[in-house]
Amino acid sequence: MLRPERMSRVSVTGSKRVMDETIETIHDLRLFDMTDYDGAWEGFQPGDPAEGAEDASEKLVTVRSLESILDVDEDAAGPARGLDDEELEQELEAARQRANELDDRRDELEDERRSVEEQLDAVEPFVTLGIDLDLLQGYDTLQVAVGEGDEDAIRRALVEADGIEAFDVFGEDGVLAVFAYPSDAALSDALVSASFTAIEIPDADEDPVSYVAELESRKSQLDSKLETVEHELEELKLEVGGFLLAAEEKLSIEVQKREAPLSFATTENAFVAEGWIPTERFVDLAEALQEAVGDHIEIEELERSDYEDGHAHSSEPVGEAVAADGGTDVAMSGGLPPVIQNNPGAVKPFEALVEVINRPKYSELDPTVVLFLTFPVFFGFMIGDLGYGLLYMGLGYALMTRFDSDIIRSLGGVGVLSGLFTAIFGILYGEFFGLHQLGEILWAGHPPIHKGLQPAYIKYAQAWLLLSVVAGVFHMTVGRVFDFVNNLHHGVGEAFVESLSWVMMTIGTWLWVFSTVGKSAKPPFMFKVLSSGEAAAVPLGFAGFSPTVGWAGAGLAALGLVLAIYAEGGIALIESITEAFGHVISYTRIAAVLLAKAGMALAVNLLVFGAYSEEGEFHLIFFSDHPPAPDAPEVIFYGLLNGSSAPELILGGLAGLVILVLGHLLVLVLGITSAGLQAVRLEYVEFFGKFYEGGGRKYTPFGYERQYTAEE
Repeated sequence: MLRPERMSRVSVTGSKRVMDETIETIHDLRLFDMTDYDGAWEGFQPGDPAEGAEDASEKLVTVRSLESILDVDEDAAGPARGLDDEELEQELEAARQRANELDDRRDELEDERRSVEEQLDAVEPFVTLGIDLDLLQGYDTLQVAVGEGDEDAIRRALVEADGIEAFDVFGEDGVLAVFAYPSDAALSDALVSASFTAIEIPDADEDPVSYVAELESRKSQLDSKLETVEHELEELKLEVGGFLLAAEEKLSIEVQKREAPLSFATTENAFVAEGWIPTERFVDLAEALQEAVGDHIEIEELERSDYEDGHAHSSEPVGEAVAADGGTDVAMSGGLPPVIQNNPGAVKPFEALVEVINRPKYSELDPTVVLFLTFPVFFGFMIGDLGYGLLYMGLGYALMTRFDSDIIRSLGGVGVLSGLFTAIFGILYGEFFGLHQLGEILWAGHPPIHKGLQPAYIKYAQAWLLLSVVAGVFHMTVGRVFDFVNNLHHGVGEAFVESLSWVMMTIGTWLWVFSTVGKSAKPPFMFKVLSSGEAAAVPLGFAGFSPTVGWAGAGLAALGLVLAIYAEGGIALIESITEAFGHVISYTRIAAVLLAKAGMALAVNLLVFGAYSEEGEFHLIFFSDHPPAPDAPEVIFYGLLNGSSAPELILGGLAGLVILVLGHLLVLVLGITSAGLQAVRLEYVEFFGKFYEGGGRKYTPFGYERQYTAEE
């Protein structure tokens, strides 16, 4: 789980006469992550695409264009089918002609419709004006302008203008028609000074209302024709959608195979292909190639990436490849192998969370299993409610089953497991949507743990604060141990100084903090809530480490600091404060979010049901057999459901139901955005930040997973 699958670099060398059969065999196996030849070998050249590659690529472009025109998706797929070249050629040409004709017709209709809409927008002011369009144009001695502006300002400008002997202005609602005599440039000059915004007069003779009716009729006709074309396109999609998906798959496979030689190193008579495969599958590749082409090919396992003391060595040579026209034992390219994360089924959904940062490198430990073990626990502990947990599980299950995206389905798996732990902690807390009646049912009123929100249970909040710190120390220590393993290639001593010095600082610092050294200056609850007796929330019998352990911790932290300064310089002095102390304190957000979410759920229930306080505990009035009298001072709030009259009960009940549903939905959503994000932050920043780089290359074997076509 912590290491990827072991990979081997493999060379396939043979005569060009069997290159096509070799490509077919490798493609069908889908094992060979092919390396591109970089041209570094003397006497070798990159191969040329096989005959027909360009034609297949052009057809593939055509198919994808048709899929775009018809909006074809996987729902259009039919049963897997065989598709020979002649059938593909004929059906593709027929589909292309029909689809292009309909698409061109659709474009023409949409262009015309846009033009009509523009004309409708342009004539709208003339409807307001109320003057026939033929009266606004066609004069020999009059000049006419239509537009928007202030009528008084326009009249003043026309009176003051030189060259205008007579004018008149008609208008309504800010749309004006200006008639001026004689017809020359004087009108336009005058209107400019009056801030007049001109509107082009439509080229039509009828009145504006009739013109609008004519345009609306034309638009309706165009809409009808467009609907017909869209219907024909939809029919064509249903008719050829399955064929197009099958054709795309067939042509993609064909292009892959025909362009494969571009990654080969070739001479006049021979070729060399190189790539990575899982080590345990080398025999499968060798046997398949030997069966396909016999002795005309040689398969060699050049390198086998290995691990020693947990570290990935560069590679172990196990053979050499010899081409037909010469030889070389130099790899086509360097670099680490591709990464196949080796996690069991339950852990795999958490790979999506790791991918958000980056895929792990082949040479570093994969943290996915740690996320699997910690993230759901962090999340579930912070929410801790059976009702919310069941909803999270349901939401996660829906994402897993109703979506095809691998990422969304992985997030669904994370949601299911996080919801499961939320439900488990909810049972331990005895809470169902913030209501404590679950504890009375399951635990006879005394659940094993409490969130610590109520005054009577404040010791639990203090205990969770301390245990959050302990979780932080443990979590960060695991991260630094991972860093130690990743750095072993520098040598054990250097890896120890670089990584475990920080473990020494962190553990040593908190051994001192939790010791009784300087006890009077430390919060008293540190030595009570984890001890024993009535003062303890979690009776672990811990009342603080002895002074001996405390001073030993201080010495350990000092030694770690010296080693860190030796390795990193003076900057380690500052980082020691932020990491050994500050990063651990960051984990107290677990307890903080726990109380915040509990407080929000309590606020919703308090508004709806009301509550009274008794000996530091809150009791919902709605569920109480003996609520206090209305004037009792311990009543916190009577709630919307506890009105004193029928109208109050009805209105309060309706309002209470709305608040109850919406309030808990809000808490549910904020659980993801607060508890979820805070848990993710602890993983990415405090944990990943100690050791993780990422940057691994995804394993992409040469081949194609068929969905729409049958094997030929």
